[in-house]
Amino acid sequence: MYKNVLNIHGIALFLLLSSCFLVVTANAQKTSATNPIYASSGPEPGNNSDPFNKPPNKVRPAAIDTAWKPVRRIWGYAFGDFYYMQHADAGNRGAETNYNGVPTYRNAFQFRRIYLGYDYDIDKKFTAEILLASEPAASTGVNGATSIQNGDNLVDNKMAFYIKIFDLRWKNIWNGTDLLIGEMLTPAFPLLTEKIWGYRAIEKTISDFHRTNAYDVGVSLQGVFDPATKNFGYDLMIGNNSAASLLSATNANTGFYKAFYGDLYAKFLNQKLIVDFYADYMKTAGATSALGAQSRNMVKGFAAYTTPKITFGVEAYTQQIANGVTNTTTKAGENATVNAISVYSHGALYKDKIGFFARYDSYNPDNDFNAADVYTANTNLALYNPYYKEHFITAGLDFTQAKNIHFMPNIWYIKYVDQRDPATAGYIANDHTIVYRFTCFYTFGK
Repeated sequence: MYKNVLNIHGIALFLLLSSCFLVVTANAQKTSATNPIYASSGPEPGNNSDPFNKPPNKVRPAAIDTAWKPVRRIWGYAFGDFYYMQHADAGNRGAETNYNGVPTYRNAFQFRRIYLGYDYDIDKKFTAEILLASEPAASTGVNGATSIQNGDNLVDNKMAFYIKIFDLRWKNIWNGTDLLIGEMLTPAFPLLTEKIWGYRAIEKTISDFHRTNAYDVGVSLQGVFDPATKNFGYDLMIGNNSAASLLSATNANTGFYKAFYGDLYAKFLNQKLIVDFYADYMKTAGATSALGAQSRNMVKGFAAYTTPKITFGVEAYTQQIANGVTNTTTKAGENATVNAISVYSHGALYKDKIGFFARYDSYNPDNDFNAADVYTANTNLALYNPYYKEHFITAGLDFTQAKNIHFMPNIWYIKYVDQRDPATAGYIANDHTIVYRFTCFYTFGK
C-alpha cells in the first residue's frame, strides 16, 4: 500500500517539474522572438557587465567593389604575306632581314608573326601577362652543318612558338607606376615608338630592324609623372641582355653583366606632338690580352606629330660599340659608331577604309670606317657587320575591310653599299633586294 502511494507521489512530482520547465521555455522563446538582439544567442543575459554574458556583436558582410572588373582575356594577332622576290642581292647581304637567302623570283604565302597572349588579373594589384610568339623567316634553309632553322622554324620547317613575355605586373606600386618582374618588353621601342609607327606588320622600327633588344628578363618600372593626364612618363629596366635565356655557360652575358634601359617621353598639343628620348648601356665582355673590354650603348631620339588623318615621324640613333671591330692591318681593337635615321608618314585617304604609309631609313654601321682597311667584328650585337651601308624604302596602301582587319599591298626595297675600297679583297658591288607583297594583318581579343 505504501509502495503504491509513493509511486503516485513520484509521478505527481515529475509532472509538476515538467510543467514548470515547459513554462520557462515558452517564456524564453517569446522573449527571443520579440528581441532581435537575443534572437540567436540562447537565454536572455542577466548581467551585461559580465564579459562572459554579453550579447554577441552583429557581423556585417564586407562591401563588394562592383566597379572593379577583373580581366581574363585571350588575345592575339597575326600578319603575313603573299610575296614575290623580284630581285635578290647578289652578295646575299642583310642577314638581319626576313629575306636573306631567298632567291630571285621565289614567291610564297608566309606568316611572319603569330601572337597568342593571355592576360589574367590575379587581384586588383597583380596581373599576369603571357605571350607566345612564332616569327618564322622566309628562308628556312639549314644553318651551316647543323639542323637549326632560321627564325622560329623547326628542323622539319614547321612553325614553333616560344615564350616572349611571362611577367608579373604589380599595378600602382606607387601612384602612376607599375613594377614588372619576369620576361617583358624593353623600353627600346615596343612600348611607344613602334605603336606610333603603327605598321609593324610591314616592317620593324629601325632600332628593332638592327637588333636592339625587344624583350629581356629582368625588372622594370613603367610609370607617369602626372597620373591624371598621363602626358609625361618613363620606363626603366635592368635585364640580362640575353632575351629569353641565360645562353650557354661560356657566354659573357650569362649572369656576369646586365643591360640598363631608360626611356622618357612627353606629349604636347593635346597629345598630338610626342617626343621621346631613349638610352641604354650594356657591358658585353671583359678585357683580354688581345682586346679591351667590350660594351655598347645607344642614344635615340624620336619625335612625331600624329592625328587621325596624318602622322609624321622621325627616329634617329647613334650607337657606340666599344672595341666592336678589330683592324686587321694594325691588329688593334677599335670602337665602332653606328648612325641611323628613319622618317615616315602614314594617314587616311578615306576615313576608316583606305590609308597609306611610306618610310625611308638610312643606316651606317661604322661612321669611323676607313675604306682602305679591313675589319673583323667582335661585338655580340646580333648580325652586326661593319661593311655595308643600307638604304631602306617601303610604301603601300592600307585597306581596312573591318575593324582590326587590314589588307596592304606594298613594296619592300633595300640597297646595300659596301664601304670598302673596290680594290679591297672581299669587296661586293652595290646591289639591292626588292620584294612585292600583299600583306594581311588582323587582331582579336583586344
